[in-house]
Amino acid sequence: MSTLQAITLDQVVDTDRYPLSDPGSSEARAVITRARHELADAGCTVLPDFIRPSLHEVLRQECAALAPQAYFDVETVNVYNIDVDADLPEHHPGRRTFERGNAFVARDRIPGTSLISRLYSHESFRRLVADCFGLPRLYQLADPLSGLVLNVVQPGMEHPWHFDTNEYTVSMLTQEAQEGGHFEYCPNIRSADDECFDAVRDVLDGRGTRQPERLPLRPGDLQLFKGRYSLHRVSPVRGRLARHSAIFAYSERPGVIGSAARTRQLFGRVLPEHLAAGGRAVRGDQLLD
Repeated sequence: MSTLQAITLDQVVDTDRYPLSDPGSSEARAVITRARHELADAGCTVLPDFIRPSLHEVLRQECAALAPQAYFDVETVNVYNIDVDADLPEHHPGRRTFERGNAFVARDRIPGTSLISRLYSHESFRRLVADCFGLPRLYQLADPLSGLVLNVVQPGMEHPWHFDTNEYTVSMLTQEAQEGGHFEYCPNIRSADDECFDAVRDVLDGRGTRQPERLPLRPGDLQLFKGRYSLHRVSPVRGRLARHSAIFAYSERPGVIGSAARTRQLFGRVLPEHLAAGGRAVRGDQLLD
């Protein structure tokens, strides 16, 4: 499928700007320093044109060919991904519901020769991501369906306001929507110790002083994001083109497999590994979701 099989990763990634094979170089240190500063300050950083511009169309075509394999389901959800009928106080932000119509191509349907798969499994790429987040090491998920996925948001759909289960999120836009499909977020709106329900509710209601930020993203940009504490969404997609993005999920410990319930929700199926794992959780806090 891929036209990149004979091309090295150094030819795919702009290694003049992002020297994967030389993490101790002054160029690499500058990238890492900037990323850490922006992640600490705003919970998000972007490495523009991480993929060489000459290969953006190849990236788009590879992922567009995978998109029809996405599991699609429309659900009524809330910010915390908990039961929408849960017994919550009257003004709790979890009582606000949204229609989520995004879809995911599971990891086992993404060829190992594809660009996004080669990036996900490459040790130098994983080391750069860990360095930017200030972590000693990151591991690929052991989950056969999660870990690496392609997110598809069709025209007329959106990925409404939510928090991530993982503290560290790595993604790459591979196809822009014709209209809409903007990444919007409220950095560090909560912490591991405080849900900040009032601030979250104000954003959902479109009031208060906390205004969401819109992040310009282009295909081939690498986005690093602390989505556990930052409320975020993909705004409604309009026009003819779906929005596609690759999501690279890592963990600070090896062997992580998602819960059967969450896996079925995302992919419409589970495998024996999920049933055997019993949902070994990634989280290290007591937040609601």
